[in-house]
Amino acid sequence: MKKFLLFDGNALIHRAYHALPPLNAPDGTMVNAVYGFFAMFLKIIAEEKPDFIIVCFDRPAPSFRKSLYAGYQSTRPAGPSDLGPQFGIIRTIVENMQIPVFSVDGYEADDVIGTLSYQLANHIKDNKETSEVYIVTGDRDLLQLVNPHVKLLMPVKGISNMGIFGEKEVEEKYGVTPNQFTDLKALIGDASDNYPGVTGIGPKTAASLLKEFNHLEDIYENIALIPEKISLKLATDAEQAVLAKKLATIILDVPITVDIKKCNVSKIDWQAARDAFESYEFKSLLARLPSREDYI
Repeated sequence: MKKFLLFDGNALIHRAYHALPPLNAPDGTMVNAVYGFFAMFLKIIAEEKPDFIIVCFDRPAPSFRKSLYAGYQSTRPAGPSDLGPQFGIIRTIVENMQIPVFSVDGYEADDVIGTLSYQLANHIKDNKETSEVYIVTGDRDLLQLVNPHVKLLMPVKGISNMGIFGEKEVEEKYGVTPNQFTDLKALIGDASDNYPGVTGIGPKTAASLLKEFNHLEDIYENIALIPEKISLKLATDAEQAVLAKKLATIILDVPITVDIKKCNVSKIDWQAARDAFESYEFKSLLARLPSREDYI
């Protein structure tokens, strides 16, 4: 059984920053998110023992979703001034460790992860491998990517308690299958990304509709069969629902290609991590670093 880990860099960095108290490097630089990211990174590697690792990041340039809807993510507050520089620190350390890093202008890390997971799942199917892809993230939007070959590994409390979400877990928690998750978002909207769904329809009603009619398009094709109180809401906000589904849908054809051999953990330069941790005085992380021989 081969195991691929796709790390959602931005989601994990944000979680680390907000979960940990301030922490300064010897030169005064704030590094709590740096410490927290690599604490999670090392813990997950030790527990999951992956064969391949990739890390994905957002790019500063707006994604295509902004052109679809000007209000997309417009209500998000500006990030703390001491968080921004930590993204660059983390990316530099990861790249120095010779771990493949992916990010593409015009797309979110979600789309990059979606494309890579799609390519890896196809590789697994085409080669009839007994392999699994785990996406390490705190972003529920990625639940739509779950399939027989892809699962999510998500922090459920703080930065240390992780939970696995496969198809069964998604349906048990949200009342919809992974391939209905964009339909759910289309109906209820997403306050964090600042786009509306259908006004007055919440998660329970949305899940009930999807259980009966499968997808958003099927709901509208059968709107005459739906009680008037709900059908009126659906008719009134039909355009919003269609737009919300477009915004929620993760792209699977970002112009990137994964070279699996380059992602092998045997290629990780653990000395680069050791050098970085020593410079930031992450003494507890130094003790948790594996030796290169552990992955050859």
